[in-house]
Amino acid sequence: MTVIGNSAASRDKAFCFHPYTNLKAHETTGPTIIERGQGVRVFDDSGKEYIEGLASLWCVSLGFDEERLIDAAVRQMRKLPTYHVFSHKSHEAAIDLSEALIKMAPVPMSKVFFANSGSEANDTAIKLIWYYNNALGRPEKKKIISRQKAYHGVTVAAASLTGLPNNHRDFDLPIARILHADCPHHYRFAEEGESEEDFATRLADNLEKLILAEGPETIAAMFAEPIMGAGGVIVPPATYFDKIQAVLKKYDILLVADEVICGFHRTGNAWGSQTFGLKPDILTCAKALSSGYLPISAVMVSEAVYQACVTESEKIGIFGHGYTYSAHPVSAAVALETLKIYEERDTLGHVRAVAPRLQAGLRGLLSHPLVGEARGVGLIGAVELVADKDTRAAFDPKAGVGAKVSALCQEHGLIIRAMGDTIAVCPPLIIAEDEIDTLFTRLRTALDAALPLVKG
Repeated sequence: MTVIGNSAASRDKAFCFHPYTNLKAHETTGPTIIERGQGVRVFDDSGKEYIEGLASLWCVSLGFDEERLIDAAVRQMRKLPTYHVFSHKSHEAAIDLSEALIKMAPVPMSKVFFANSGSEANDTAIKLIWYYNNALGRPEKKKIISRQKAYHGVTVAAASLTGLPNNHRDFDLPIARILHADCPHHYRFAEEGESEEDFATRLADNLEKLILAEGPETIAAMFAEPIMGAGGVIVPPATYFDKIQAVLKKYDILLVADEVICGFHRTGNAWGSQTFGLKPDILTCAKALSSGYLPISAVMVSEAVYQACVTESEKIGIFGHGYTYSAHPVSAAVALETLKIYEERDTLGHVRAVAPRLQAGLRGLLSHPLVGEARGVGLIGAVELVADKDTRAAFDPKAGVGAKVSALCQEHGLIIRAMGDTIAVCPPLIIAEDEIDTLFTRLRTALDAALPLVKG
């Protein structure tokens, strides 16, 4: 390919392979080059300012210029820039971070395994579940339940858990032994007149039917996000997790809480599991663990799961799993500093103080002709765009209404994410009330500009 010009945009089109992008369209449109960040804002290479309404990708909790995280990385780089935790080796950053995570876990946990992304964490959880059941002499108990519209990552196994068609289509996914239960979205999938509680009962009954049809002796675990993030910021209906967990307990099925988005105060508690009453056997987390400054994720496991792994590794002679960069010392040091900042600055208290403003802003958009539902908890939420508010009729997906609104938001200085026709809002946790107001002013302006384009 011939590179025309020497600009960053030209070089990007020549050499960069972009995820979650229409690759053909990108060859024409090219990228927006984000050059720097400050607080909840980022700036492109022309100097234009944007509120980052999705915290980059649900992760930049402490904003884009937190000097303490930069300093923590530099200190660790100078002390021990890289090392591993294979073969009885360790380092202080890994030990300290493990201890901090175990102390703040939503339920008693035993050990922490480190990886580099949410996808790797969930892949690891799958392997641990299979290893666990082999250790217990249950080689047939291997199937794993996820949910329609769930998002658990994009590695081969994690993408199989993900319940979104475009993550499977033409990748030859999902792999075997992965099942998908109902999506718990009351607005879209409840029957006429069905309350949230009744909807939750029906979904729990359907889960039990799925387990019985497959054979309880073959079902190992269920993965669940407390709030389903990339599937549309879907908040579970009242009593849902109580009823789901009762079914899992009945059939000795592990629960994995995917806290990759919800963890670290996003929902108004330290964990989404606390907000919605989950009691997981395994918990995965990433993103806000380091405020997105460096790649790191973690898998926390219960004592029962860990002891089974001990038994099996003793039999084999080794626990044959791990990543070169598991517990990378610089990433671990930055994550540990992130947790210290959350505690010292009472980030949780700040989230609880400003969350009502964000949730009121979302509900305020219900008056807009394009908005059918507004939903959210804490500092995460979404609005769903509809063709008809009364019937809840969706737009034709080919119309790309959500993508048009997203582009208009960017034009008006707001970066958000459209997931189909759902517009997600998930700003950095440090956002102030006046910045929330500005975010919604820009979002409403974009919706107003979209209205004549999509309604005619």
